[in-house]
Amino acid sequence: MEAERRCNWPSLEGNALYLNYHDSEWGVPVHDDRKLFEFIILEGAQAGLSWLTILKRRANYRKAFDNFDPRRVARYDERKIRDLLNDSGIIRNRLKVASAIRNAQSFISIQEEFGSFDEYIWQFVPGSKPIKNRWKNLSQIPPRTSASDAMSRDLIKRGFSFAGSTICYAHMQATGMVNDHITDCFRYNEV
Repeated sequence: MEAERRCNWPSLEGNALYLNYHDSEWGVPVHDDRKLFEFIILEGAQAGLSWLTILKRRANYRKAFDNFDPRRVARYDERKIRDLLNDSGIIRNRLKVASAIRNAQSFISIQEEFGSFDEYIWQFVPGSKPIKNRWKNLSQIPPRTSASDAMSRDLIKRGFSFAGSTICYAHMQATGMVNDHITDCFRYNEV
């Protein structure tokens, strides 16, 4: 029996966690605000690091950041920041921790304005539907697009940090706003 073909990027790391993320989560449309907030925090934490580094710490992030409850994260004080900076289970970078708190506050403002973060964020793709790209290999996938540029500009204008266009495009890929599975990947037609 022939093995299922998949995008080659998770295979490059040879890690079961990475393969599982690709096979069950990456590119699946997300419309749950808490899950969208989780990806915003994780994508910001990932800046300058590999996604596998973040995936290995994801369970720790869920615990440290109150299961990504934006209302709780928005109220973090100096004592909580100190605790986070001493937590070896997450990336202990003061700028990234402060960004998570600021982003939570901005996230809540967007929820209040639009009714949900989901309603807001999906406006950056035409018709609020996933963009289904037709890449034949990994090298064709861009690090950013005009949609991620627009998303980044608007998020930054609304107070977000660690929200550059490349981070926004990674967020779009992770949350299924774009389907960047290569065309011969078994997940391409599934998501």
